[in-house]
Amino acid sequence: MRYVILSDIHANLEALDAVIAHADRQGYDAVLVLGDLVGYGADPNAVVARIQALGPVASVRGNHDKVAAGMETADSFNMAARRAVSWTSAALTAESRTYLAGLPEGPLLVDDDVEVCHGAPSDEDKYLFEVVDAALALRDSRRPICFFGHTHVQLVYELSDDNLLTMSTSDAASGRWLTLERSSKYLVNPGSVGQPRDGDPRAAYALLDTESHELMLFRVVYPIKAAQEKIREAGLPEILAARLALGR
Repeated sequence: MRYVILSDIHANLEALDAVIAHADRQGYDAVLVLGDLVGYGADPNAVVARIQALGPVASVRGNHDKVAAGMETADSFNMAARRAVSWTSAALTAESRTYLAGLPEGPLLVDDDVEVCHGAPSDEDKYLFEVVDAALALRDSRRPICFFGHTHVQLVYELSDDNLLTMSTSDAASGRWLTLERSSKYLVNPGSVGQPRDGDPRAAYALLDTESHELMLFRVVYPIKAAQEKIREAGLPEILAARLALGR
């Protein structure tokens, strides 16, 4: 099975379309979505429709999805995020709102190899920035490979013989497969499709081949200026447009 893994799209239609086109050229069997379809960007309904059309075999909710759908308040959001999610909530169609509200809480067990969550296996809203948090998440995960999002940073942790390593993603992001050891456990962030925050503004996603046990991480160029212009035309905070070009 070859899975395409998408996370943190954040209503960036230009980035999502570029990623889907790129993934089509690689070839895949199924799609996994790690949450935050909406928030920040100017195309929430179009992004929801694109994801629905892909028919993910597993898809979990993100914190922006929950707030935009009216399931939680935006009390924990910063000012720009609050303004964006308020705009998003007003812009959502009834169909999009229903879809977002129906997304399940992670983690979800996909198959014998893979599980998915938004933040962490134990807490869908937890940010996994520190090695100690990654170690706890690997302890909590129930499958050899756990995909997570939320931080918008593309990376791979490997737990092997009680040693936790942060694997270099440069080879994988350059179009080279990373071989995953079957005796290890992995925690993988495919990066953000719509708002990367690792200094690389290109859209990010991952491809996993469960038969060969190989992972590839991709970065895809997309028309950032078009996405920025839509954000500005919608009256959303300028920082949300500016940061797309910085990858921050």
